Amino acid sequence: MKQALRLAGSASLIRGEVAGLPRYDPGAGADEVAVLSGGRRVIKLSNNESPYGTSPAVAEAVRRGLADGVSRYPDPTGKRLAEAIGRSLDVPAEHVVLGNGSENILELLCQAVLDPGDLVVTQAPGFSLHEIFPRVMGARVEKVPVTAEFGFDAAAWRDALAAGPKLVFLANPCNPTGAMLRAGQLERVLADTPESALLVLDEAYGEFARTDPDYPDGLEVLRALDRPWIVLRTFSKAYGLAGLRVGYGIASDAALVQALDRVRTPYNVNHPAQEAAVAALGDHAHLADTVRRTGLEIDRVTERLRGAGLRVVPSSTNFLFIDTGLRSERVAQELHRAGIIVKAWREPGYENYIRASLSTRGDNDVFVRCLTEICAKGTS
Repeated sequence: MKQALRLAGSASLIRGEVAGLPRYDPGAGADEVAVLSGGRRVIKLSNNESPYGTSPAVAEAVRRGLADGVSRYPDPTGKRLAEAIGRSLDVPAEHVVLGNGSENILELLCQAVLDPGDLVVTQAPGFSLHEIFPRVMGARVEKVPVTAEFGFDAAAWRDALAAGPKLVFLANPCNPTGAMLRAGQLERVLADTPESALLVLDEAYGEFARTDPDYPDGLEVLRALDRPWIVLRTFSKAYGLAGLRVGYGIASDAALVQALDRVRTPYNVNHPAQEAAVAALGDHAHLADTVRRTGLEIDRVTERLRGAGLRVVPSSTNFLFIDTGLRSERVAQELHRAGIIVKAWREPGYENYIRASLSTRGDNDVFVRCLTEICAKGTS
């Protein structure tokens, strides 16, 4: 009873913006699904992680980072990693900001830029933190929907941007659909975005998309523009460092990085993670192999699912957005019983969709078989 009273008392202290927020949904936990499936081996396809592991150089870098001593704080500036990123992309190191995952930088941007009532424009369906972080700051969020074919709606974007947003979140490729903006479409958004707005180009899955000649390198496009912008990238996906949490941003000017430094925690990327990211960045062969194998599985699994009558959005990432024809939560629960974890999408208008990241060929075959059986029974 006393505990209940304490909880009730704290509720009155919580800001209204926070109390009304949706919770970020990471998907079901592996231990939980192992129990639901009767102890089957769990196939985790919910978080867009790489099934191909890290570069061999990463293990040595982590070992070295641990040997250096975890009792000491890491370099708060991440100088060695920032310089390595700068050399790789031909940008000044002072234009690079590091984050505990790229979503950490999304949070910092909202803290540094947004005032209550400011307008933020982003995509729908989209990454939930593109909405949650602005709302934490009391900002308004307008979500621009895709077309019925999951394409880019130029007119809808033009109308939304004409309202004068302070911050624009644009993911390319998009999470959760996997679709990408081509060069002309990106240039159209840039032309319609007010110069007073900060454009945030989220390229978390860009490594997978760059095999397509129509995919624009956002950094190359933006670096020629005299306006505020930042490109976000991560080591969590194609580089396979999801457990170490390292993301980074390349900003239009050092002043933006300095503003983010004022609101971030001073040691937001730990030492082994910094060392691992430097090593991963240098192993081009491992990255290329991961991207190649992922692309082969994306094409193969897409073909099989479409052959079974399911609608699958064309993907330039390591995951698929799939219309099951059934409520996504029901499908996810059935897959849990088979030991498979996917992300049930709950965004209005997409409640029949699941997002599934791809694993190895054998795991993907199990997923395809189970999903098609579930959908066939559910629609019969």
